[in-house]
Amino acid sequence: MTRPTSSSKSSRPNRPTSGQRHKSTPAENHPKSEPETRSETKTEVTEPTPYTGPPLAIHTTELGKSYGDAPALLPLDLQIAEGERVSLIGHNGSGKTTLIRMLTGMLEPSQGTATVAGHPIASLEARAAVSYLSDQPVFYDDLTVWEHLEYIARLHGTDDWEQQAVDLIDMLGLTPRADDLPTTFSRGLKQKAAIAMAFVRPFELMLIDEPFVGLDRTGREALLELFSLAHSDGAALVVATHELSSVREGQRLIALSGGEMTYDGSPGEADVNALTEGIRLDEL
Repeated sequence: MTRPTSSSKSSRPNRPTSGQRHKSTPAENHPKSEPETRSETKTEVTEPTPYTGPPLAIHTTELGKSYGDAPALLPLDLQIAEGERVSLIGHNGSGKTTLIRMLTGMLEPSQGTATVAGHPIASLEARAAVSYLSDQPVFYDDLTVWEHLEYIARLHGTDDWEQQAVDLIDMLGLTPRADDLPTTFSRGLKQKAAIAMAFVRPFELMLIDEPFVGLDRTGREALLELFSLAHSDGAALVVATHELSSVREGQRLIALSGGEMTYDGSPGEADVNALTEGIRLDEL
């Protein structure tokens, strides 16, 4: 398969573009024995206050997931604005992956509702607006790295995808392996291929689950730069991570423990280590 040579690539990848939004009982009769003059007490129904803040990349209402009697994520009300960069932390089993997989549409909630980029989760419009970077990437057995990038880019209508793909694989150090099958790669190389696949397409929101696992220093630095480029282009990012040194790169920090949100605020005001271990700040 023909692709641009390395001599045509720029010193850094094209800025990942944020995709265009894909343009929302009769009353019971009183018994006859009741006097007709009896006054009926009416209960006023208060309508919920409509959201009037900035446009939202993520909006959940009582979103939860249980497996039998075991809750994986307790009912969660969450609002994340368009273009917001959020770090999501918590101990293993805290509910981070459960939340992200529900937002991607890969896991069905047990209760509640959610929208991403203004669309119901799991809808075609939501899937088109969201790019997902998993810590367990999945590849086609018979496609090379380059063929994976071409398939994803064409599927999402990426403009100038070839140059963008060249820039990405060069930045991630994958140029010598572009024509190899990623299923044969080491853990770190698989993660780099997955990163290229996540950024080669347009998106309004990227959901990221433990992206630094297996990455060497070059890969980690490249990923952080790609996050910064996407954020500066207006995309919202939610990064679930145990890599605490990267947490303060975000504008906002959310912590989960036992399926419950225990912190939502500035990264600079939080004891990140304690929150990651499941310790509530009010317990310190």
